[in-house]
Amino acid sequence: MPETGPATAAHEPSPKTPPAEPTASTPDTRQTPAPGADSCSGSDAAAVPAPRTEAAPAAPRAGTAAAARRTGLLVMVVLGGLSALPPLSMDMYLPALPEVASALASPAATIQLTLTACLAGMALGQLVIGPMSDKWGRRRPLLAGMALYVLATAVCAFAPTAELLIGFRLLQGLAGAAGIVIARAVVRDLYEGVEMAKFFSSLMLISGVAPIVAPLIGAQVLRFADWRGVFVVLAAVGLALTLLVWRRLDETLPPERRHTGGVGAALRTMRGLLADRVFAGYVLAGGFAFATLFAYIAASPFVVQEIHGASAQTFSLLFGLNSVGLIVVGQVNGKLLVGRVSLDKVLACGIAVVVAASAALLLMSAGVFGPVGLAPVAAALFVLMSAMGLVLPNTNALALMRTPHAAGSASALLGTSSFLVGAAASPLVGIAGEDTAVPMAAVQVCCSLLAAGCFLGLCRPWRGRGAAAAA
Repeated sequence: MPETGPATAAHEPSPKTPPAEPTASTPDTRQTPAPGADSCSGSDAAAVPAPRTEAAPAAPRAGTAAAARRTGLLVMVVLGGLSALPPLSMDMYLPALPEVASALASPAATIQLTLTACLAGMALGQLVIGPMSDKWGRRRPLLAGMALYVLATAVCAFAPTAELLIGFRLLQGLAGAAGIVIARAVVRDLYEGVEMAKFFSSLMLISGVAPIVAPLIGAQVLRFADWRGVFVVLAAVGLALTLLVWRRLDETLPPERRHTGGVGAALRTMRGLLADRVFAGYVLAGGFAFATLFAYIAASPFVVQEIHGASAQTFSLLFGLNSVGLIVVGQVNGKLLVGRVSLDKVLACGIAVVVAASAALLLMSAGVFGPVGLAPVAAALFVLMSAMGLVLPNTNALALMRTPHAAGSASALLGTSSFLVGAAASPLVGIAGEDTAVPMAAVQVCCSLLAAGCFLGLCRPWRGRGAAAAA
């Protein structure tokens, strides 16, 4: 499909004509605050110089409301599928972790490194692919990355040792990073302000289905094949997504808005983004919150199946139930809270609930309440996962609101921080073996407290517009 700019009606997110982007000769004076006067996201202007671009394009022509709604749904389906790559790549594989450890004669901590490698690859890949998409457009880097993802996933199915599987998972993550980082950049291309926050929450309705169905599919695959069959299914899913992108996703960043310059310019852009204290606060808060979530992802198969003696089917059902909680809370965030309550207030509430749920898990795992069964542990994990529906979409939206001129680079920093911190947390949850959940809960408490500290210390959500402007 030939590349087209947003002038085509197929990419109108709303029937209204959006404001023209600033040109190189006209500084971008827009400030897009989060809803609510007390939010800091728009209080002090982002101190990030806009990278040099060509002349601004003409404003897209407006289409009908019906066409806009159809296009919005189509874009949501495509981007939801791309955003589902991380849970598909990891959660479908989770029920097989004990079997992989046995088949490859490796300890649990080594097998958990296959998750770490995939996460590390996704983190590093985003640092490269994000700036590439700002320079060359969204479509070509995305298609190349997806094709390599399919190839790497197929190779994982034939890995004879744990070490080779770790290496192939790293390559799989590097390639899969294209879908993650470019999906967020496309959202930033098409939407602004509150509409962007609502779209991120709605996106969870599609991408959130993946954590529900992935372990269930993985468990069913294990009934008819060994763990290698899981990677065969993942390769087929990746191929289907690649074809969907090729047929249905047009270019959203026209040549007139692409950045010039090479690696040096990309690094300068990222350095400028990180120099914005508030943007850095949202990036770090989202990264540590994701690490809290990933500690659960990495350790829950052993906690549920090995410590509490549940079957792979029971684990899959519990994992799916937790994902339902995340989706429901995410929809409450997008449909009821966004536009009515400050995004910073909602984010603060979500982080507070994650801290409380993590602390409860640590107390139960340490035996403070005596022996506990699976039910109270599962309840605390459900609360923790559900609260992520308030944390993850709002950190993304609040950070990207500050970076209209470098969506690809900003998206790369958001994703890289999340996946790198998550990759570092993964081996820590198994440091004490498979017979205790204390390491998982301890990592969750530490990471959630760090998320709260970064949010409060760097974003300073209590400060008004005038006070923040003087900072």
